[in-house]
Amino acid sequence: MKPFEPITLSTPRLTLRFLNEADITAAYEIFSHPEVMRYWSYPAWTERSQAQEWLINVQEGYRTGNALQLGVERNADHILIGTCTLYQFHVASRRAEIGYALGRPYWGSGYMQEALKALLRYAFQTLDLNRLEADIDPRNLASASVLERLGFVKEGLLRERWIVNEEVSDTALYGLLRREWQAS
Repeated sequence: MKPFEPITLSTPRLTLRFLNEADITAAYEIFSHPEVMRYWSYPAWTERSQAQEWLINVQEGYRTGNALQLGVERNADHILIGTCTLYQFHVASRRAEIGYALGRPYWGSGYMQEALKALLRYAFQTLDLNRLEADIDPRNLASASVLERLGFVKEGLLRERWIVNEEVSDTALYGLLRREWQAS
């Protein structure tokens, strides 16, 4: 992939944008919350330095074109409420994975579905991807519901794929093809 140029994706209530130093505090609040991180492939952050390291990695993803993690900012008050990401690009197959996190106070408001709609449009129209995949913990019913409302199809289960904090968990794999997205 080529390096990512700064982009802004807008929805009625949200702006998706590149992350920067000003986002470290909000990111720490999101990724240090145990409920937010309950079903992630790594544990909740415990130190602010993890947010700084994360931002370095996010910005490296922009430079290398290996990952595009965008901040999800609420238009009403310009607060960073989450992130959504395209990563694990397979250029020859025009495929990538998506990931996302939403701060706990903002659950249940439809923000992530709104943000992901904008990200899907960018992935399929601008980046010309043919397929998107999501790897979620099957116990995360809210995440599964968001994916299914967006048209993703559960394609399989990988047993005992992750071990986080000594807890073993499975992975549910979801996929969305561009032609399915266009038809919806």
